[in-house]
Amino acid sequence: MGSALDYSKFEEGRGVNYWKLDRAIRRELRRIYTDEEFEWAEPRLTAFGEVVGHTIADNADYVDDHGPELESYDKHGEVQNRVRYPAELLETERLAYEHGIVADAFETPPDRDEPMPLSHNLAMQYLLSYADPGFDCPVAMTAGAALVLEKFDDGSLAAYYEALTSRDYEGLIEGAMFLTEKQGGSDVGAAETLAEYDDEADCWRLTGEKWFCSNIDAEGTLALARTPDAPEGTDGLSMFLVPHADPDRSDGPWTKGDRLEDGPLSPGEVNDQRYRRLKDKLGTISVPTGAVEFGGAKASLVGEEERGFEQMTEMLNLERLSNAAASCGIIARALLESKIHAANREAFGETIDQYPLMREDLVDMTVDHEAATAYVFEVARLFSERERAERAGDTADDTYRLMRLLIPIAKLRTARMAVDTASYAMEVQGGNGYVNDFVTNRLLRDAQVLPIWEGTENILSLDVLRALEREDAHEPFRAAVEERLESVSHPALEDAAETVEAEFRDLETALVTLAGEDAEYAQLSAKRLSHYVFDVFTAALLLEEAQIEIEDGDGRLALVANRFVTNELEKREARGMTGGDRFVLEAFDAVVHHEPTDYESLLDRQEEV
Repeated sequence: MGSALDYSKFEEGRGVNYWKLDRAIRRELRRIYTDEEFEWAEPRLTAFGEVVGHTIADNADYVDDHGPELESYDKHGEVQNRVRYPAELLETERLAYEHGIVADAFETPPDRDEPMPLSHNLAMQYLLSYADPGFDCPVAMTAGAALVLEKFDDGSLAAYYEALTSRDYEGLIEGAMFLTEKQGGSDVGAAETLAEYDDEADCWRLTGEKWFCSNIDAEGTLALARTPDAPEGTDGLSMFLVPHADPDRSDGPWTKGDRLEDGPLSPGEVNDQRYRRLKDKLGTISVPTGAVEFGGAKASLVGEEERGFEQMTEMLNLERLSNAAASCGIIARALLESKIHAANREAFGETIDQYPLMREDLVDMTVDHEAATAYVFEVARLFSERERAERAGDTADDTYRLMRLLIPIAKLRTARMAVDTASYAMEVQGGNGYVNDFVTNRLLRDAQVLPIWEGTENILSLDVLRALEREDAHEPFRAAVEERLESVSHPALEDAAETVEAEFRDLETALVTLAGEDAEYAQLSAKRLSHYVFDVFTAALLLEEAQIEIEDGDGRLALVANRFVTNELEKREARGMTGGDRFVLEAFDAVVHHEPTDYESLLDRQEEV
């Protein structure tokens, strides 16, 4: 079970090892990895948690005040599109990529027989986002671009795939995804960027404007464009790889090593595009975001023409999971800062974690964190399972249908949770939390973009309806929930399991009702439906995990599961004020400090209630 964690011995949530302190992510990865995978990964995640908690955490605060700068023109007035990066951000880049954050999930590490599952990439993104969710954006897009080339490239872009998945920093390029246009926004099918084939140059050339482009000078940028005579809407879009450097300047992509050795490109070596400006954002300062005007930029077609939207959705699945993993990392850091502050801050003669209201807050923040982490990494497991099946030539239809339902919900729910948790973590810190000297200020600013990136909550809710209608995703969803509930038998979980079973049946009734209603009414209910799916699935998942841990002699997760069900699914008379519930006071040390809890004590508590 491990010993209780004493947060009073820390001054703040830095200078620590995030992997060692985060028992939730350790539990979830032990569950979804094979024994061999976990044995291989644990020392590497320990090392990464150490470097993120020390060097990268310090770098992130510096970069927040001294972020990348765009130098649009050289001294002769020629367009050069140079982004100048602070040395601290370049150090963070090297540390993250050379720890295998992308490479290990695509290329077999030297001491393994196959790559790690993509859930490993997401776990490292989670740890990275304790310190720098902004830089996690380029990492996520690098993995996403590699996934697209792995799935759809005919081999002509092999040099770019190898550079995207390099574990050697000098040989690395980063990825990006340029989708958004002024007139389109979330309506990707409204894209007007034109791609025309240049017979003389033997390449495609892109003309048009992309409006919100993160990692603006990436060498592995993917962009959607419409070829001549292509149909309107998403059916007419094709996917292109658009390098930052003119591809004719050398035999291969312009790598990090080339940048370090040769310095910035001359104006004539830059691809035909203009970076108008870097956007003055609220947060995520470590990733340069701007508007890009393609003026005949050279590009390579990825796969077949007019398949771009399909290819984009494959990348988007991973990007949305990356967003959710980053959200969980922000929640974890906000929670850690809150626990440490509450264990050290004295008011009226006691540390503030001794007061009932603060105890309730910390218990529920912990429950939210563990619920979000359990959900996201279960979906990561499904995503990894499907990708491995495809590599082996299998379709894994049921897995795909289930993950198509659960992925947009993962991003939808956790992004909002990250904003709410970071906001409350500022309040726990008091006035200090509101100023730039304390990390909660940045956590909230960085979190605020997560509900926007990769689709707003409304867009994601509509995607949930599409998954149910087109993929019949309710069928594997029903099977997954029923299987988990059937595994729960311990008396300490009985009441919660009955509540989840009842809500599950109500959810099924809602699904049937919406299937028979008109599209307008279904859309009106889509957001509530998405949250309902999250609550029921997460509750069943936590109960299943709690049952397993009770069988191993640890009752703590049963407390977490019961509290989640109470908060999200239980209907309480007078909002719980007349029932005499003192759960947060009795369970505080077990939930917040991970104090060992045996299952006999759970039975005793059940009898008392």
